[in-house]
Amino acid sequence: MNKLESIIKTKEDWKDLVIFGGQSNFTSPLHVGTPNVGDRSRLFERFNDILDRRWFSNNGPYVQEFEAYVRDALGVRHCVATANGTLALEIMMRAAVLQGEVLLPSFTFVATAHAMEWQGFTPVFCDIRKGSHSLDPHRVAEMITPRTTAIVGVHVWGEPCFIDELTQLAENRNIPLLFDASHAFGCSYKGKMVGNFGRAEVFSFHATKFINTFEGGAITCNDDELAERMRLMRNFGFAGYDNVVSLGINGKMNEISAAMGLTMLESKDEIIVINKNNYQQYKANLKGIVGINLLEINDKELRNYQYVVLEVDERLARIQRDTIMLILHAEGVLARRYFYPGCHRMAPYHSKKPLHSLSLPNTENLCDRVLLLPSGQRVTLEDIDEICALIRLIVQNADVINDKLNG
Repeated sequence: MNKLESIIKTKEDWKDLVIFGGQSNFTSPLHVGTPNVGDRSRLFERFNDILDRRWFSNNGPYVQEFEAYVRDALGVRHCVATANGTLALEIMMRAAVLQGEVLLPSFTFVATAHAMEWQGFTPVFCDIRKGSHSLDPHRVAEMITPRTTAIVGVHVWGEPCFIDELTQLAENRNIPLLFDASHAFGCSYKGKMVGNFGRAEVFSFHATKFINTFEGGAITCNDDELAERMRLMRNFGFAGYDNVVSLGINGKMNEISAAMGLTMLESKDEIIVINKNNYQQYKANLKGIVGINLLEINDKELRNYQYVVLEVDERLARIQRDTIMLILHAEGVLARRYFYPGCHRMAPYHSKKPLHSLSLPNTENLCDRVLLLPSGQRVTLEDIDEICALIRLIVQNADVINDKLNG
């Protein structure tokens, strides 16, 4: 008997669910975004080397090596490593010498919008294209005004947004195009690595990303002047020991973070294989569950397979996304809503434009349907079998579960 058959036998009735008094089959909670870890012995070799050198920050050798690795991996001219992805966004926008309104999706992590607002730009949220999770170039075109200073596309889940259409639009309107590629390290578009598009692209190496530096980020570009401005800005504007030539902040990546990043990059291919196997296991086991749709990953291009994304069709499944999440949480499966409720519904944006939701119907709809499931090194194929069996059991018993929870 395989694991899936055994769990169906154990959870053969809705009464077996934890929320109704049953026992969980997981010894510890399964999180979305549990950090991956590379070769520990190699990592600690680097840590000891850092301690011996006593060079902890200020563009140390590991930061330089990390930047070179990323440049080579992406085939891009410049990589500017930063303390985190949000700072990378802020530095990229500030270095682009822009001011005014920035068109971007609301369906993104709030850091994308916050970085714009923090730097004095005005985020203007555009809807996503129906049937996709990405910024709709046609909607962007309709919303361009004389105040528009830039377009920021987001490669959600590592799936590149509509790059060609946005690029053509930006060129026709003479508006800078930049990208938040936080999810998309190791991904490609038409055979070219993400990191090479627009004026610049930003990556996050936060602990929850499949490649992490504990906490970190980077900006990549092929523009020499822009790269130089970004390097100055991340280090207080210093061009030498005591020569400050521009405004800047402390946005530097430290050596410990770079050492972790290098160690993770050495394990990149192995982690992608794990992620892909997890995705395929989910895909096989979720097949045929009414109202549960797994977001397809384009395997004709390079992908990191980090995110396992469901869309729950409440009408077909006869149960709400949030109810499924509540039941899974009780079981120890800490599935997440993303990017609920949408940036436009969050502070300070909602209070500034409370009727913004009227222009974002596709975003509103998607925010109420998306559910992310656990993946990564800590999740086994057996865990995935159990998670999928739980989802199947929930949907098969949707009517009685709704009655019991709402009665």
